[in-house]
Amino acid sequence: MVNIQVKRTVILIALTAVLLTALLPLSLSVHTVSAQNAYTIQRVDHQVHVMYSGHIVISDTIHITGSLSNGFLIGFPYQYGVNVLKAVTYDQNHNVYPMSLGVPLENRVGYYGAKIDFGQSNPQVFTVVFVLSNKLLTQTSSGGASTVTFNLDYPAYPSFVQDAGTCNVSIVLPETPTFISITKNDGSVETTTNYIKNNLPAFTYSPATATFTVHFGNLQLLTIEQLDRQVTLGPAGELASTDTYRFKNNSPDSISSLKLWLPIQASNIVARDEFGRTLTTSTLATSGTMVTMNVTLVSSLAGSGPSTVSVSYNLPSATSSQGTRFSIDFVLFPAFDYYVEKATVTFVPPEGARFVTPNLSELGTSLSLTREIFQETLSMKREGVSYVDYDVSSADVLQITYDYNVLWLSFRPTMWIWLLAIVGVVVVAVWRRPRRKAAAPARIVTPKVSVGLTPDDVRSFTEAYAEKNRIASELKSLDTRAQKGRIPRRQYKVQRRTLELRSEALSKNISGLKVTFRSAGGVYADLVRQLDFAETELVEVETNIRTIETRQNRGELSLEEYKKMMADYQRRKEKAETTINGILLRLREELH
Repeated sequence: MVNIQVKRTVILIALTAVLLTALLPLSLSVHTVSAQNAYTIQRVDHQVHVMYSGHIVISDTIHITGSLSNGFLIGFPYQYGVNVLKAVTYDQNHNVYPMSLGVPLENRVGYYGAKIDFGQSNPQVFTVVFVLSNKLLTQTSSGGASTVTFNLDYPAYPSFVQDAGTCNVSIVLPETPTFISITKNDGSVETTTNYIKNNLPAFTYSPATATFTVHFGNLQLLTIEQLDRQVTLGPAGELASTDTYRFKNNSPDSISSLKLWLPIQASNIVARDEFGRTLTTSTLATSGTMVTMNVTLVSSLAGSGPSTVSVSYNLPSATSSQGTRFSIDFVLFPAFDYYVEKATVTFVPPEGARFVTPNLSELGTSLSLTREIFQETLSMKREGVSYVDYDVSSADVLQITYDYNVLWLSFRPTMWIWLLAIVGVVVVAVWRRPRRKAAAPARIVTPKVSVGLTPDDVRSFTEAYAEKNRIASELKSLDTRAQKGRIPRRQYKVQRRTLELRSEALSKNISGLKVTFRSAGGVYADLVRQLDFAETELVEVETNIRTIETRQNRGELSLEEYKKMMADYQRRKEKAETTINGILLRLREELH
């Protein structure tokens, strides 16, 4: 009996030793992970801002001590994840850090998480911003009276993977509410938009509801689908802007007015609806860099299809140096208190102007430059725009420089004068024709616009151009074969040199024929001008394609940016090639 008990004791001790041996690496691993997240959350300022359009901006300013070398995790209950429209993290110096959305909070279920990668930086104070849709805001009473009541569903506190010292919560509404009541799982709050949570536990899960009442019209449930801002640059540097909003009313009540935010320097403000009717405007408030305008609609707008409102205004003129170069520091999207799904800013300079900055090599995927014969336009596109973009990026200012010679002001009047003069000469010639001798009209009828141009010249031009294109294709094919090792290097050099000499000879012939076409005037000169422009565009696009291919190979461009830029350049290339082929086809038709 004693031996049995001794054996059981020995077995129990052995099992205990095995179990401790198995758990020891796990405990060391847990200790290592905790060491990597060597930071402490001292305080977090949790602000829930309801914008005029009903969209929610949750801003958490976090004060920590320690190291963020392993990143930072933050989240909220998973039910809010489907409403996330945008997220950004930045520090006090407006440095923006990459975020990964929809990640788990250390394998805990029920949370929508985000991970911030600080890289080599280690800010002790930073802000995490989430923009959520206005579906979290529900109107519970009619606006027939002077006030209207809303229910706001929001996370009462942020969710962290460790405890936080203090959490200061504030709810910011478009105006001070006449009534507010907050319900959350750790107690209710009445008559105030602020509350504090000390010792906020890790993995806090706390949905909340705020019921509040504001005056009718100060909070509208809107979907602003599109904002098109066209900035016209005048010959003397003057600026005129037209903002066109395409929006939809999502509230159960009809709306009779709309609040819009404009730059504080805006003057001569005029608002119009989609039918061109002038709308009544009034200034509601002026603060910082913005002025709040109230635009009264001609008729109330129910929650049906989208509607359009445009606002035109003047801005301070661009600065000028040497009388021909103008500079602008333009705030792309001011700090307006609504969420715009898609926004575009287009700069239209006077005819004959040329943009100096930003140049083509600096244009990103959101910027595009369109060039025509006498006109250039610069466009910027963004998605998900609100005051958050203005607050986050202190550099959200586009610096534009363009050259413009005032002599272009007389370009079109001169063209009209020449046209009238030509018409006058023709009229006089026709009127005097019967009075002249039979031989005299021969000198008048002989058109200067066709001197030296024959059908053989047109045929030679089209054939030379086709031959040059064929040689260009052969050069590309030759290069491809050489890169794949299908042709000896010496043979490659000899064939390439032969093709290049032939191409140079054709180019000289084409250049000479172009001079003949230009001197012929009329439609032929115009076709050559179009051909020159298309050729310049084609060379420029091919250069840009080689540049982005090099940058992508070096890892300077992400795959998504590379695809977007390549698609844009391919479209421009196809357009230029189509123009060239169309001109050649038209010249061939002239032969028949």
